[in-house]
Amino acid sequence: MSGRRDAGGRDTTLAVVRGLGWFSVGLGLAELLAPHAFTRNFGLRGHERLIESYGARELAAGIGILASRDPTPWLWGRVAGDALDLGTLATGLAGHNRPRSRIGIALAAVAGVTLLDVLCSRAMGARRQRAKRLARRDYSDRRGMPRPAAQMRGAARDFEVPQDFRIPEPLRPWTNATQTGAPQTDAPQTGAT
Repeated sequence: MSGRRDAGGRDTTLAVVRGLGWFSVGLGLAELLAPHAFTRNFGLRGHERLIESYGARELAAGIGILASRDPTPWLWGRVAGDALDLGTLATGLAGHNRPRSRIGIALAAVAGVTLLDVLCSRAMGARRQRAKRLARRDYSDRRGMPRPAAQMRGAARDFEVPQDFRIPEPLRPWTNATQTGAPQTDAPQTGAT
């Protein structure tokens, strides 16, 4: 995930990151609202509070990813949460009468999402490092002129304003000074000398 752009010019990494954010919000809400379904399906009865806390964690991570300008820390938080999820699911494999096939499928799904989280976290981290390097570049030797300053001095003296940039004659301000050569005064004449 190196920040490639698709045919429409959209950044695919950011699109996947936003997708992970929405996935986190959805999973978090499901774990918060239906912890009994999770514990029943994965042989973790009695751990409903744990699943609810995992739901709160997922919801916070999803909102953080979607709302922040830099979702990298939130993505790494998802990776840590995925490790907890894998460990919790692995405990469901021990014991009798456990739904091993469902737990195996869930472990594979969580491992796949973990891989995606790691790839996105690394890509966003690399993007952040590139942005920092660009921000630190030294532009003190740049002057913004096509030639050295000594050659640019006086260049504007020979510049003539193009005709279409000039104010048309009827729109120019009228003053006595332009008509008679006398200085213009703004104060009204009172007649007293």
